[in-house]
Amino acid sequence: MSQARFMDGTALARRIVENTAERAVALTDRTGTAPCLATVLVGEDPASATYVRMKQKRCRKAGITSRHVALPAAMTTAELVGALRELSAEPAVHGILLQHPVGDHIDERAAFEAIAPEKDVDGVTFASFAAMSFARPGFVSCTPGGIMRLLDEYDVDPAGKRAVVVGRSAILGKPVGMLLLARDATVTYCHSRTRDLPSVVREADIVVAAVGRPRLIGGADIKPGAVVIDAGYNAGTATGGADVDFDSAVTRAGLITPVPGGVGPMTIATLLEQTVDAATRQLGVHGA
Repeated sequence: MSQARFMDGTALARRIVENTAERAVALTDRTGTAPCLATVLVGEDPASATYVRMKQKRCRKAGITSRHVALPAAMTTAELVGALRELSAEPAVHGILLQHPVGDHIDERAAFEAIAPEKDVDGVTFASFAAMSFARPGFVSCTPGGIMRLLDEYDVDPAGKRAVVVGRSAILGKPVGMLLLARDATVTYCHSRTRDLPSVVREADIVVAAVGRPRLIGGADIKPGAVVIDAGYNAGTATGGADVDFDSAVTRAGLITPVPGGVGPMTIATLLEQTVDAATRQLGVHGA
């Protein structure tokens, strides 16, 4: 029985970060200003705090300055919007990452929209979504952007292919579908109300699982030779966070992302790369 090739996000992410670090050093030497990413955390959720610390550590390794803004859990939407607008107006800050979730009492969309589009290196604003939808210059949502880079790395051309995206979140499912559509894939979105999900998935040349439900997609649901991108993360599950039943899917897919080691590393690599891109533009440097 043949097995799918693994799409090694760890190796590709390492190369992207190495290149990003070289660009950050060159930009700092040329301008005297290091790229700076501001991370904003509301409250003290342990998982969110861990993610932020990891991103700060990766920033340091890539030659990017990290500024952390810790805000109280009781903060109001208006207060958070004000803090993000202040960061947007700060010339020394080139990129802004609002760690989500931010709490049910906060209007997360209003908070995202307080981030200046030129500093939206996480690709969460309406402006960034429009840029992705119309294939215009701008910042992509980091996980979808990382997925597209993985497809390119493994010579997967979406043009003419049937792509099924399982999940419709504003920062993953919806934007990855638009990025695939911009590359001439025929895209179907699936979600909690999709009838007979397995039959839809079986038609897919490219499957993007981004719903956060362990083993929702079984190997029998995969079209032989399909490309399977598992962007699921389910902490504490025996499957290691996979939306796709990896053990059964690996015998039918042509290419598949492992969890961990597939999509996850690409998300942070894309964030760092876009931070340096943002700094380069804001500092008026060309060719960096």
